[in-house]
Amino acid sequence: MASTRDIRRRIKSVKNTRQITKAMELVAASKMKKAQAAALAGRPYAELMAKMLAAIADRVEEAQHPFLAKREIRTRGIILITSDKGLCGPLNSNVLKVVTDIKTPAKYAVIGRKGTQFIARTHRDLLADFPANDRTSFADIKVVAEFMVKQFLDGVVDTVEVIWPRFRNTLVQAPTVMTLLPLTSVHEVIADLRSDAGLAAPSATAKAPDNQMLFEPDAASVLDALLPLYINREIFQHAIDAKASEHSARMVAMKTAKDNATKLLGELTLEYNKARQAGITQEILEIAAAQFAA
Repeated sequence: MASTRDIRRRIKSVKNTRQITKAMELVAASKMKKAQAAALAGRPYAELMAKMLAAIADRVEEAQHPFLAKREIRTRGIILITSDKGLCGPLNSNVLKVVTDIKTPAKYAVIGRKGTQFIARTHRDLLADFPANDRTSFADIKVVAEFMVKQFLDGVVDTVEVIWPRFRNTLVQAPTVMTLLPLTSVHEVIADLRSDAGLAAPSATAKAPDNQMLFEPDAASVLDALLPLYINREIFQHAIDAKASEHSARMVAMKTAKDNATKLLGELTLEYNKARQAGITQEILEIAAAQFAA
């Protein structure tokens, strides 16, 4: 049995750990709420863009736009979104397992230090890396989006895909792969935007909303401007979604660590009391034996 001094030292260490994990749990919970609010705030924008694209869809020749042109896929372009920091359970490892399963040629643009370290460690083709700030701004993500779109238009990569931990709820963050470019059709864009806005898919007999919209200078020019906005917005939405997943996973991991520390603290306290009682009993026996010998 360990000495009471060693047990007291362990109890003090566990108490400090529990205090730290509790504080980190509270901070992660606060950040998670803000990230969820940011994700929900994009829904009205997605809904309006879906309505505008639905009004444009029947007025333009889709094949005219480079984002809609079909091409042979030789090299995939992947935006990998991870966290900068750890202590968030299996969140990053689950996302990186998806990357491990990719056997086709691919080039990566990474948001987050954990992803950058993995790509470098596994000797994959890294095009660029970007930090994953807690306050994810549209301006920061726009740089990533425009970089990958340029690689796509220049023929360096033949797709633009995003791999990120999709936020389902506080306990579930699912690693997800989504292809952004090339687009199959404008109707595919509308479906994605309606999904982001939390809207049900329209029925086959439903008419497109706002069909009488007027576009200046013309519908094709508006489509040329809207599709890059769609790509920027989707990547931004996935980035703030990944941030909500990170804070949720960290909150759950820290709560589990705090609960384990509390349980261990109870076990150590019981062990300390037993050791202390054993020491007192031993001292009484020694005193009694000394008196008996005298």
